Amino acid sequence: MQKTISQKLSNKFKVKTLFAAALILNFGYANAQVEKEKDVKAFEFLSKANKGFDRKAQEFKNGAVVSAHPEATAVGVEILKKGGNAVDATVAVKFALAVVYPNAGNIGGGGFLIYRSAKGDIASMDFREKAPALASKDMYLDVNGDPISEKSKEGHLAAGVPGTVSGMVELHKKYGKLKWAELVEPAYQLALKGFKLTKQQVNELNRLKSKFEQFNPLGTALIKAEGKWEEGDLLVQTELANTMRLIRDKGRAGFYEGEVANYIAEEMKRGGGLISKEDLKNYHAAWRKPIVGNYKGYKVITMPPTSSGGIALVQMLQSVSTYPLSKWGFNADSTVQVMVEAERRVYADRAKHLGDPDFWKVPQKELLEPAYNHSRMANLNWDKATPSTEIQAGEFVKKESEETTHFSIVDNAGNAVSLTTTINTSYGNYVVVKGAGFLLNNEMDDFSVKPGVANYFGLIGYEANAIAPNKRMLSSMTPTILEKDGKLSMVVGTPGGSTIMTSVFQTILNVVDFGMDMQEAVNAKKFHHQWLPDRVDIEPDALKPEVQQKLEAKGYVFYKRNGIGRVDAILVTKKGTYQTGADPRGDDTAGGW
Repeated sequence: MQKTISQKLSNKFKVKTLFAAALILNFGYANAQVEKEKDVKAFEFLSKANKGFDRKAQEFKNGAVVSAHPEATAVGVEILKKGGNAVDATVAVKFALAVVYPNAGNIGGGGFLIYRSAKGDIASMDFREKAPALASKDMYLDVNGDPISEKSKEGHLAAGVPGTVSGMVELHKKYGKLKWAELVEPAYQLALKGFKLTKQQVNELNRLKSKFEQFNPLGTALIKAEGKWEEGDLLVQTELANTMRLIRDKGRAGFYEGEVANYIAEEMKRGGGLISKEDLKNYHAAWRKPIVGNYKGYKVITMPPTSSGGIALVQMLQSVSTYPLSKWGFNADSTVQVMVEAERRVYADRAKHLGDPDFWKVPQKELLEPAYNHSRMANLNWDKATPSTEIQAGEFVKKESEETTHFSIVDNAGNAVSLTTTINTSYGNYVVVKGAGFLLNNEMDDFSVKPGVANYFGLIGYEANAIAPNKRMLSSMTPTILEKDGKLSMVVGTPGGSTIMTSVFQTILNVVDFGMDMQEAVNAKKFHHQWLPDRVDIEPDALKPEVQQKLEAKGYVFYKRNGIGRVDAILVTKKGTYQTGADPRGDDTAGGW
């Protein structure tokens, strides 16, 4: 395509506009059949729109790690260099993030992962949190039946039973190569000796100081004794180091039993939470069968429920598969319209049909039927936006039977892990378990507190995702691996609450349809629609003004916001190297060897 555009440039303007044309290509304008003057305007627009988003792709021959924090990435690379496989590096990175990225990478939460071996064997693990045994359907409603929103978002009552440690133990038991203690040791050292805070972390910790003080009257390492945190300050977490030592030496029992379990129970008693020692002892991660779909010659391996992400991703890909996106181009008006309308319909299905499969009959087969998703797009009107009030979930015959973090890892042999983990909103429920040193999640808000009532991320849910004892709350996390011609092609995922599925969706399209490299696909500005509220969330300068104006004339409402997703991904190039994409929206860092 670059040759085609170059041929269209006159000799007079060729040198002057080649760079502009290349930039257009780099950001996916695969159908850029424009005049020379428009090429220059496009170059100027993209230069402005992507200021600060100009990271270049890195390539590694022997293995790659992309995570939300440079210290965690470094830990993962070191494990790979020692001869560890992708699973070993995953365990080490996960525990390192629990120390250096406490707002999301915490052991007080849970998550999901997709694994693909070098031979092509695939597996998925659900280590999502569970509702405590004492949880009840109406536990966040007042006497009038109205939601008390703060109770599901802040404080002890918002916490579900953590799943991370169980998940890592089970993963290592099945696929690990190095000794467990060797993988947890780096996290122990980071907690014991401390690590330097980044500018972004300093801003977050200072901004939330009053929240930490409110919910941690006995103190926490996250509160600086005197003054404010400054960039480069050392954060030492002695209590967390002790917890990491116990996990290192005792594995699962180091967290779900004994000293740490006692600390959690005491914290629940102190703040009116529901997690008991019995809840901790009874928690176990679950291996599940991955969802497998296809998109334009790529095999898409992704997460099944309790995550809604995998079903939603495959539905969106199927919905747009018959449209000539590459011809229209990246973020052209037709491209955006089709993607938004697909997203609108998929999120309506999510609200009604998806929940914990151990408690709810999810119509997975029907939702993943290509004919169904094609039919959902049949009423798309090119002249105007489809009001969300006119879009309802599909009906099937029933048969008996935001803050999050992601990392991607590939090792020298080609084993790959895509893992997304969370404690829900940034810094969870703000409660640090006294004596154990880690934050608890506020994942109970991911349940449908009341049918039709939105959660923190604005997502609507109904009976499928109602609160029940020992039930896993529905998630949007979408760790995903792609194959092409039977070989590993891409490892991708992102945090972002309700925007996770659409961010992964757009990143895949950026590579497959618009020809971007991995870093360009991650850099590219994003938009998002989730059925309700009926609006298109959009990053600044994601669309050219004339494109946005065309869509607004059709009735689309745009809501500007900062930062949609923080994608960390790896692409296998034609020459067999691992090309990384680390999101510039945060401290995300790629590394390898």
